[in-house]
Amino acid sequence: MTDNPLADTPETVPARMVNEFVYCPRLFHLEWVQARFATSGDVEEGLYVHRRVDQPGGSIPDPDDRGEMLAGREARSVWVTSDALRVTAKVDIVRHADDGAVVPVDYKKGRPDRSGRPWPADHVQSVLQVLLLRDAGYRVDTAEIWYHETRQRVTILVDDEVAAGARQIVTDLWRVAADPVAPPPLTDSPKCPRCSLVGICMPDELNTLQQRQTEGAHPRRIVPSDPDPQPLYVQEQGAVVGVRGGRLEIRHGESSLGSFRLIDVGQVCLQGNISVTPQATRALFAREVPLCWFTYGGWFTGIAEGLPAKNVDLRRAQYSLGYDRGLCIARRIIEGKIRNSRTLLRRNAREEVGRQVDSLAGLAMTAQSVASFPSLLGVEGAAARIYFSCFTKMLSPNTDVPVGAFVTNGRARRPPPDPVNSLLSFAYALLVKDLTVTTLAVGFDPYAGVYHRPRFGRPALALDLAEEFRPLVAESTVLQLLNNGEVSRRDFLTRAGGCQLQATGRRAALRAYERRMSQQIKHPIFGYRVSYRRALEVQCRLLAAHLLGDTDEYFPMVTR
Repeated sequence: MTDNPLADTPETVPARMVNEFVYCPRLFHLEWVQARFATSGDVEEGLYVHRRVDQPGGSIPDPDDRGEMLAGREARSVWVTSDALRVTAKVDIVRHADDGAVVPVDYKKGRPDRSGRPWPADHVQSVLQVLLLRDAGYRVDTAEIWYHETRQRVTILVDDEVAAGARQIVTDLWRVAADPVAPPPLTDSPKCPRCSLVGICMPDELNTLQQRQTEGAHPRRIVPSDPDPQPLYVQEQGAVVGVRGGRLEIRHGESSLGSFRLIDVGQVCLQGNISVTPQATRALFAREVPLCWFTYGGWFTGIAEGLPAKNVDLRRAQYSLGYDRGLCIARRIIEGKIRNSRTLLRRNAREEVGRQVDSLAGLAMTAQSVASFPSLLGVEGAAARIYFSCFTKMLSPNTDVPVGAFVTNGRARRPPPDPVNSLLSFAYALLVKDLTVTTLAVGFDPYAGVYHRPRFGRPALALDLAEEFRPLVAESTVLQLLNNGEVSRRDFLTRAGGCQLQATGRRAALRAYERRMSQQIKHPIFGYRVSYRRALEVQCRLLAAHLLGDTDEYFPMVTR
């Protein structure tokens, strides 16, 4: 072990990351230290503006070859590194000036500030390019920034004072990089709404929970973007998933079952005996799209994706979670589950359930203060018995599916003995699948849980986070399927004591589940409208923020 906090950091930092640090220290930490990245329209536009200068071309002679310095000559995409400064940069253009000096030119997609000067983050990046070229032996007096939006060239004179300021910023950056905890988010900053990482950083959400907002200010009603890609479900036995021309092609023998753009696919879910070509697997992994496997009956059995998330600090915090802190999180999760079950029952019961609703409210209060995990398990079990004893009271008497067996069986699985249990198991499997994908994307280990004990092959953390969403998503989906007549008794096959959904029933259940996941609701804490699919990610990120010390406690998703 070493006492040097910088011992484990890389040898150099890219100048563009210094730009991010000046713009927002938290953004720098998330992107460079934690390697968390998300694209946006602004990012893609910037890549388009850079398309020409990103192609290496031209040449820059050795600084001692004065005879080779030709005024106006340019070199594109020039890498320069300084071990002394501990900075590296890819300079968009290096142009030779008339007096034998060189001038770095940086391309930016936007515009300068209102006074025509470069933004502070752009300024320091260009100054660092000057210092890097000086360290390489070139004479450099000025830098230039080309702002594409206004077609404007801004010149920066780099004197000793400006150079010293840039060096101090690099020193400050390394101090932040050595800290495993990210800096706090900005408060009420105009930088946040268009930041590509706003959905990961969640500045307004964290500031709301930590009450970091300026006195008297109200949280901005920002609208978190919902992911455009959607899950793709393949159920045709013997089908093959391939890729051609940026599209996923689903085929069965000589027949085409569908064609989907890769950019529209967020997951590929395979039920039963479905094959995926190596080319399609590589294309999906390159886009960080996971492959999820289910049994023919819908049991979630596995997941495959590209390289794992790089957020090591989050997983370290997850693994080192102590008993007391873990119990606090588990209590909030189970409290949220019981409250959501109570709300669903109170809103949808077709018979008198006042006594049961009151009992659930009391158990939710009890869950807040239990002293051990076994006691919490007992509270959850008591609440589940009350809730499922009333579950059929939320069903329409006109449903074609026989529900009487559920009254006798209660909640049962492995295998589910009746149609209602079969639908519940199928919906739970879909929910756990989505939370497994989300926890992996955020950087968690989905198999290391807080409430559910680790067990071989069981995504315990995904099961933890699923608890508060079971009434909101899975059980609500089952109620809609039965009460709307979207499934009938013909969609179930009962044999050897187990009840299984048939192909038509699975398709109906998938449609209803995805419809529920896309439904917009008002977030009970932050006030903006959000889909349930996005709400899963918000809760995962709130748990991550709590484990990393950004919030004092975990807040479950509880509807009113």
